[in-house]
Amino acid sequence: MSFTHLHLHTQYSLLDGACRINQLMDRLLEIGQDSVAITDHGVMYGVVDFYQAAKEKGVKPIIGCECYVAARTRHDKVHGLDSSRYHLVLLCKNETGYKNLIAMVSKSWTEGFYTKPRIDRELLSEHHEGLIALSACLAGEIPQALLRGDYEGAKETALWYRNLFGEGNYYLEIQNHGIREQMDILPDIIRLSHETGIPLVATNDAHYLRREDSSIQQVLVCIQTNHVLGEDTGLEFSTDEFYVKSEEEMRELFREIPEAVDNTQVIARQCNVEFEFGKTKLPHFSVPNHMDHFEYFKNQCFYGLSMRKGDNPPQEYVDRLNYELHVINKMGYVDYYLIVHDFIRYAKSKNIPVGPGRGSGAGSLAAYCIGITGIDPIQYNLLFERFLNPERVSMPDFDVDFCYVRRQEVIDYVIRKYGADHVAQIVTFGTMAARGAIRDVGRALGMPYAIVDEVAKLIPNELKITIDKALNASAELRTLCQTNPDVERLISIAKKVEGMPRHASTHAAGVVITRDPVSEYVPLAVNDDCVVTQFPMGTLETLGLLKMDFLGLRTLTVIDDAVKMIRRRQADFDINQIDTEDAATFEMLSQGRTDAVFQYESAGMRSVLSRLKPQSLEDLIAVISLYRPGPADSIDTYIHNRHHPEDTRYKSELLRDILDVTYGCMVYQEQVMEICRKLAGYSYGRADLVRRAMSKKKLDVMAKEREIFIHGLKNEKGETECCGALAMGVSEKTANEIFDEMSNFAKYAFNKLMFPIRLHG
Repeated sequence: MSFTHLHLHTQYSLLDGACRINQLMDRLLEIGQDSVAITDHGVMYGVVDFYQAAKEKGVKPIIGCECYVAARTRHDKVHGLDSSRYHLVLLCKNETGYKNLIAMVSKSWTEGFYTKPRIDRELLSEHHEGLIALSACLAGEIPQALLRGDYEGAKETALWYRNLFGEGNYYLEIQNHGIREQMDILPDIIRLSHETGIPLVATNDAHYLRREDSSIQQVLVCIQTNHVLGEDTGLEFSTDEFYVKSEEEMRELFREIPEAVDNTQVIARQCNVEFEFGKTKLPHFSVPNHMDHFEYFKNQCFYGLSMRKGDNPPQEYVDRLNYELHVINKMGYVDYYLIVHDFIRYAKSKNIPVGPGRGSGAGSLAAYCIGITGIDPIQYNLLFERFLNPERVSMPDFDVDFCYVRRQEVIDYVIRKYGADHVAQIVTFGTMAARGAIRDVGRALGMPYAIVDEVAKLIPNELKITIDKALNASAELRTLCQTNPDVERLISIAKKVEGMPRHASTHAAGVVITRDPVSEYVPLAVNDDCVVTQFPMGTLETLGLLKMDFLGLRTLTVIDDAVKMIRRRQADFDINQIDTEDAATFEMLSQGRTDAVFQYESAGMRSVLSRLKPQSLEDLIAVISLYRPGPADSIDTYIHNRHHPEDTRYKSELLRDILDVTYGCMVYQEQVMEICRKLAGYSYGRADLVRRAMSKKKLDVMAKEREIFIHGLKNEKGETECCGALAMGVSEKTANEIFDEMSNFAKYAFNKLMFPIRLHG
């Protein structure tokens, strides 16, 4: 037999659990365990991350939660009477159990919250099927009764739970962390088991990975409670035994009751929840007269094309639209387009300012025709495949900007249309970044503010900076760490909590819309009186749920106010008819007169504009794309070649048609895709996968793709999938140089940025 931890708190027991999920899996493999449960306090924030990490390492994931049970009912919230609550560990046996658990956890927040999210016996009676329950730690209902000396009450409670969950689905939990109270009630729990036939199970209430990590968990609790180490927080542990123990350690602790350790495996074998990834679950969208959804969508797109390009649109547009429609239909995203179009149509009908589109969605001609975007992707050489292609595994994503003042009106419309229980905002987690970790840990350690402040200010104010990167970059920080033992301890502990989630909040723009009530797919919580999913945006996408970004953009409000002011003097003014080649506007930009102009107002950007002297929208788009880390290295070259086009050089003539619009500089992600396609024969889908690998620095994928980019690829039948650069007449040296340049560029690059403003002088 072996042993499985069935009572464990990850970092998603916020500022209490210190078991980082990825490190947990390594720890389990180190001590020879091949299954483990997640039972965070009252939440299921991390269950999908936990599941994926476990599967990746060959560990069996057991999905669960340590719930809080109200002393009376979840609806009772009387001060003094309802402050007490009991712990109960619930583990999912199957999909039914998982759905029942997320239903209870959701209602614990939306109905039962009183200092903590609480369930009650009513919910347990309704949602017990498919679950295994453990009586929990000293805070459980039965241990609390035993500590009060109420053995008969404990027995009555145990029998109620056994009768509810059924034989083999309820266990009396025993623990030994060297705490006197645990030892005092252990004989009574064993007696209960003998008298009722309810089996025992041995657990360790794991809050950290190794014994030496005890201090890390204490620091987290101090951060949570705003205390200093050594003060009574009411939550601290009296021993350092709350770690992920080996089977040998657990068997030694419970050598008189070996069956309690064996039963962890009995339970583990019964728990078999599987998550489904990559299958899209779109909400239902009603079309007029019960038409076929695709035919309705197709008709709307071609009607929009005729409105924009006339009754006889160019064949290039017709062919592109037919191609896009085929891909959209094949991949099952017709309703996705219709849903987005519907709420944008509503916003426009109510004169709510809507951005013309940005991000990869601006590359879709279908989106342009139906009115989701206001940008002609063919005119600006935007790629549909950057947004959607048959080889893309993740769901596409329209980023839609609304006037920040009236954004909520659009969300309210969506709630009315699909139902309040079918729409929820999305949780996001504030993490302890480098500087924040230093300050939080410094307070918990009780260090003088001046010292902590000095250390924190030595962390560069850079995106994605880490403490390790700061130590490498700052000799002053390294010296301080080496010469001051207190600072060394501060940095050592801060590194261990760095990146952990600190608090949950509501995503500024994300909204999920579901076919059935949201709580049938994911657990819900409440943040600032707002119902949110307990899974963050990325997790919802992997589960195939429709996540929308309703972005509030102040600039749209400013533009709308400006239009209203102009119309006081010129009633027929139409911002959509302004001259985008207006000489006075470009002269204003060339002078750097861009105070309060969206994305152009910084001193650095004004300097670039003054040097560049832009003359077209292409110049303005390129400047925004270049003015960020990485691509900024090409600004001087771009400006020089813009004024001296005769100096533009290409590593291969095949690059000319791709890079001529940016004077030989690689500026857009679309250019990376075009290079892969033209120089190596990639499909657009494969080119996009390479771009993604480059941007996420997937070194193993990039090494494989470098070989394919240069030498090509044949499938199992010996057929050529892509010919490679050598076959196109590019030398191996040049091909390697181009691949290196793409790799370095793609780490920071964005798609061809279309900005939601038109400037008029």
